[in-house]
Amino acid sequence: MKTLRNAEVGETLRIAKILGDGPTKRRIMDMGITKGTEILVRKVAPLGDPIQINLRGYELTIRKHDAENIMVEEV
Repeated sequence: MKTLRNAEVGETLRIAKILGDGPTKRRIMDMGITKGTEILVRKVAPLGDPIQINLRGYELTIRKHDAENIMVEEV
């Protein structure tokens, strides 16, 4: 497994696990990022921050710091 931060543009991935303390984990889950959700990595900014993903029918942009707490696996 790897983190979302290390994902490449165009990859389709599945959320395997969310790491972090309580408030951080809750904030990530409130964005719709939950275990088993499939995501598509759309874009990564030139300096790597932020990362744009598609999930559940909408686009979401997250920071590298948050992406480090999201463990993913290939579909």
